[in-house]
Amino acid sequence: MAEQGNAAWGDRVARRARVRGVLLGGAIGDALGNPVEFLSLGGIRRAHGEGGVRGPVADADGVVGRITDDTQMTLFTVEGLIRARARARSKGIGGAEAELVRNAYLRWLDTQNHPAPPVRGGTDTVRTGWLRQQPWLYARRAPGNACLTGLAVGHVPVAGAPFEVPGPVNPQSKGCGTVMRSAPFGLLGEDAGTGFELAARCAQITHGHPTGVYAAGALAAIVTHLLAGDSLEGAVLRAMDLLARHRGHEETTAALRAAVDLAALGGPNAERVESLGAGWVAEEALAIAVYCALALPGADDVGEALLLSVNHSGDSDSTGSVCGNLLGARHGDVRLPAAWLARTEGRSVIAELADDLCLELEQPVAWPEGRYPEC
Repeated sequence: MAEQGNAAWGDRVARRARVRGVLLGGAIGDALGNPVEFLSLGGIRRAHGEGGVRGPVADADGVVGRITDDTQMTLFTVEGLIRARARARSKGIGGAEAELVRNAYLRWLDTQNHPAPPVRGGTDTVRTGWLRQQPWLYARRAPGNACLTGLAVGHVPVAGAPFEVPGPVNPQSKGCGTVMRSAPFGLLGEDAGTGFELAARCAQITHGHPTGVYAAGALAAIVTHLLAGDSLEGAVLRAMDLLARHRGHEETTAALRAAVDLAALGGPNAERVESLGAGWVAEEALAIAVYCALALPGADDVGEALLLSVNHSGDSDSTGSVCGNLLGARHGDVRLPAAWLARTEGRSVIAELADDLCLELEQPVAWPEGRYPEC
């Protein structure tokens, strides 16, 4: 019995390390890519040398370690999921995840439209909770247009709606704003199919193109398998099997297949990264992140994989963020480069949110009043 108890405790410790790894790894990759997001590969090399950026560098304001909308939205995704779980536990019914995640994204939208937390009105059930009170989140760091305009529509996707049909919100958009915020759906301790479905459904809050929706679901599925101890290649292949069950999956599946095949060739470099695209659209961002993580799979390669994921002519912060999600899920937070983590904006809040998610999933928690309201 003692051995079983110790094994269960060890599993819990390992899981917490991986959950932290997902969120902190994503933030590190985001911050690495932020200063070079709009530079060509040639421009990156002219500014930082032939090897490109080799660690955190200052942005246009001279600040090192700043995160972007990618990490911001990821954190609000986590908050929405915690609040959905707390509500389901309290009321004994679930099914409100999409609504509460959308409410969380509305709190994120406030961080883009206000310089500080706006005052809550007497009947306002959205402007609540502790995360929205963090002043460092109130910064506009090139948010995606579809995320901004999509939230104004007020659409809450319903369970069971087919993913192959373009959604009503930005139906032609498959921007990477779907995938860069979707790793948390793989942290819920559910099966990969459940994480896939929830991530895909919540992607439709802002983006309607099936490819963007499927890329979000695929990332959640990959993260789910990684947290269960699968290899990265195995997790990607299982996510591709899951994709194959859905009509219209081909574009997302082809991007992942290209990443897997390219990684098998060895010799990772920026030119091979760029052969997968620029990462502005969801399937390319996912493919680049998967390629970089697969091409440098060792626990001692985490830093190099992150650097590979940002040194290219494209959406460097998003590809870095998703790659960091994957590496953190595979190796845990203890393998993240400590010097880079120390300089990453919001590190303590990110770690605290990761721990709160684990607590909510592990046992009933009586949260301090106002921390995670059930709305």
